[in-house]
Amino acid sequence: MNASDVNGLLVQMRAAAALAQGQSRVPVPTTEGVPQDFASLLRQSIDSVSELQTHAGDLSNSFERGAPGIDLPDVMIATQKANISFQALTQVRNKFVTAYQDIMSMQV
Repeated sequence: MNASDVNGLLVQMRAAAALAQGQSRVPVPTTEGVPQDFASLLRQSIDSVSELQTHAGDLSNSFERGAPGIDLPDVMIATQKANISFQALTQVRNKFVTAYQDIMSMQV
């Protein structure tokens, strides 16, 4: 796995997260004037998934308590968005674990 594969994977993950959040346009990542390292990008992705899961949990709890204005379709959509973003994050993690194992098994 080379750097362009990693960047492509991150772009796909961001696109999936943007679509899961209901954005019609997918933001194009730029690095002009903003130095970002891998750790900060990973942290942002994890925080985004965590935020979606927290929001889905809050909606679910509000619906269970019978709060006005909370409909079942809204709860189900928020839950599915959180689930899809978590699955995408899990797949990215799996790819990095596989890449790490491949690198560690190389003979130097």
